[in-house]
Amino acid sequence: MKLAVFDFDSTLMDGETIDFLAKECGVEAQVAAITHKAMSGELDFYESLKNRVRLLAGLTESRAREICENLPLMLGAQEIVHFLQSHGYKVVCFSGGFSFATRHFARILGLDGEFSNILHTKAGVLSGEVGGEMMFGDSKGVLLARLQHLLGVSVQDTLCVGDGANDVSMFAHADTRVAFCAKEVLKQAANIIIEQKDLRAIIPSLEQAHKV
Repeated sequence: MKLAVFDFDSTLMDGETIDFLAKECGVEAQVAAITHKAMSGELDFYESLKNRVRLLAGLTESRAREICENLPLMLGAQEIVHFLQSHGYKVVCFSGGFSFATRHFARILGLDGEFSNILHTKAGVLSGEVGGEMMFGDSKGVLLARLQHLLGVSVQDTLCVGDGANDVSMFAHADTRVAFCAKEVLKQAANIIIEQKDLRAIIPSLEQAHKV
């Protein structure tokens, strides 16, 4: 078995989920500024996540779900998932974003699994609190190591694709590390760099490296 792990925001999806939610709340500029610093490695991911989610308090759960289920997929997302699965990979998503989005698009894309954070709601409204498996800067690496152990997948048979600083930790557990339209901090840890917003562009590099 081989394992492919994709980030969600700005990787499988074209944009940042929290930015779409923030626009609805009228706090887009504040949230986007925090997101940029967090993805560039300038802010602690946990603190940035808590601070951004706090700004979403008051948004109805129904509207949050509607926004999250209508996000734009990245060009080539469906094709790269099907391509990898046809070559023996289990394909999962690790996201510092939210289950409202990842659970929906895991079904759309046919992913084998998804792991993300959960927006807390109270009386049908976002409380401004968040919890889950992907709260910290090293969460993706920790969970990837656990998943590899559970599935019996080696580092050599693991592919990771991401764009931001919170993807660095999972790159440490993968032989094939794709920085997709990524921040500089992730490019430094990658051995495949894709600069065009089309996930199908990964395929030739995988073929050249004999990973498919």
